[in-house]
Amino acid sequence: MSGFHYRLRAPGEPLTVADWRRRARRRLPRMVWAYVEHGADGERTLRENESAFAGRRLNQRVLTRTSAVDLGVTVAGTPLALPILLAPTGLAGAVHWHGDLGAAQAAEEAGTRLVLSSASAYSIEEMALSTRADHFFQLYPWRDRALTASLISRARDCGYRALVVTVDVPVYGNRLRERRTGMTLPPTLTPLRVLDAARHPRWCYGYFRHRRTTLRNLVPDGRSIPAADSVHIQSSNLTANMGWADLEWIRTRWHGPLYVKGILHPDDAERAVETGADGVIVSNHGGRQLDAVPASIHALPAVAERVGDRCEVLVDGGIRTGTDIAVALALGARACLIGRPLLYGLAAAGSHGVAAVLRILREELTRTLTLMGLPDVGDLDRSCLAEPEQTAASGLPRRPGQEGKAHRPTYTPADVTVWKPPPPSK
Repeated sequence: MSGFHYRLRAPGEPLTVADWRRRARRRLPRMVWAYVEHGADGERTLRENESAFAGRRLNQRVLTRTSAVDLGVTVAGTPLALPILLAPTGLAGAVHWHGDLGAAQAAEEAGTRLVLSSASAYSIEEMALSTRADHFFQLYPWRDRALTASLISRARDCGYRALVVTVDVPVYGNRLRERRTGMTLPPTLTPLRVLDAARHPRWCYGYFRHRRTTLRNLVPDGRSIPAADSVHIQSSNLTANMGWADLEWIRTRWHGPLYVKGILHPDDAERAVETGADGVIVSNHGGRQLDAVPASIHALPAVAERVGDRCEVLVDGGIRTGTDIAVALALGARACLIGRPLLYGLAAAGSHGVAAVLRILREELTRTLTLMGLPDVGDLDRSCLAEPEQTAASGLPRRPGQEGKAHRPTYTPADVTVWKPPPPSK
């Protein structure tokens, strides 16, 4: 339990995730920023992931004696201090050399967990040796069954709590901004791009001093290979020739909690549960795969309604504030994953930046629930959301016969009663 209070901050310290985004953009070369920030094709889904939250309104209740708020939830049998997990983000070491390890340590400080990407700059074993908590591991169902089985075994032997299987990357999405800025395989360098990188000396120092860009999980024998070669191993293992039988095969080899990430359709959620998944993660890969699919928050209610009573439903995509988290939980999510917000903090200030982003989201969510009059994050449900007619542009319900017209009440002086104090008692 924790009451809301403002923490003293140094002058100029970011106050929101958007503030951390601006700082991250200044710290990164254009090609790396394109990898962090942009999406596939016309980026419709990328934009809608965030804008979809703008159409949601919360119900406020007052005089509820909400002096303390409990943000704790349980995911995969693991108690978390707040309903936020750090999403798997490949090549995080290219953003800042602290990479996945720094993010995991920030998650531990906040009382939550990181989902370690298969494309991590730190290996499964390095992470296990340098962290205290039982984090989660993310797996692609790759073409090479031996490699896939090896990653499952290594994660199990190192004590990872849950396995998150990402199923929405049979091929890479058409990420045009990355291609146009040279963030390709291998990176396409030009004199202007080299000059742009040189204008970010702090990033350059970390990049060349620590070289945390090789996908360490794909070179388990410890060989030193160029980062581009390790990324090629990953890309060559992507395959569209995958089906539900492959998920069943993974299920037989992993005996802990298993989540399927990349679900948007309730029929797929149903099939995942039938295959043995303990949870599903509603996600469109941050708008980086198939463009023009629904925003995650739009897909969430139907999935939660279909399978929410049989498995845990998580969501990622577009979450930037504590209010966004409250909306997602009210629509049926057990917890949320954040990807870009963690990278903003990481790019700007390494592990300390990730910890700061989590503190901001904790404070915002605590404040939101306090103002809503809710003492527990578990109290969030559909009743906490205003009905659509209450969220019209005018902010007021329509009068009968006034559909399509803005309701502008008119008053005359005769309608107004002026309050006067009672005469003093004798």
